[in-house]
Amino acid sequence: MSMEFLVASGLGLVTACGLYLLLRGRTFPVVLGLSLLSYAVNVFIFVMGRLWTDAHPILGSGETVVDPLPQALVLTAIVIGFATTGFIVELALRSAHENGSDHVDGREPGVPLGAAARREEG
Repeated sequence: MSMEFLVASGLGLVTACGLYLLLRGRTFPVVLGLSLLSYAVNVFIFVMGRLWTDAHPILGSGETVVDPLPQALVLTAIVIGFATTGFIVELALRSAHENGSDHVDGREPGVPLGAAARREEG
């Protein structure tokens, strides 16, 4: 089996798991799904620079040189992804606190729309 096939299969598996979690009804799996998707995108960007063996990312240290641009893009994406994940976690916590539920649309399945408001008033 080739390294490209293994990386592509792993990337597909992480993407599928991320999409599955993203489509769940609770906020915590949605946050995990977004994190997995960002990891998959980071690996995809990194692999776009090709899978090299015995190549150096710095000029002058060998015959073959790896393109450093995907590495720089991934480093930037990691920082942005971390900040975005922190913001999404804060939004999920605030939504759960204000709505009394961690469901993504703010209410539990099977509960009528006005039932939670009537329960709080009475």
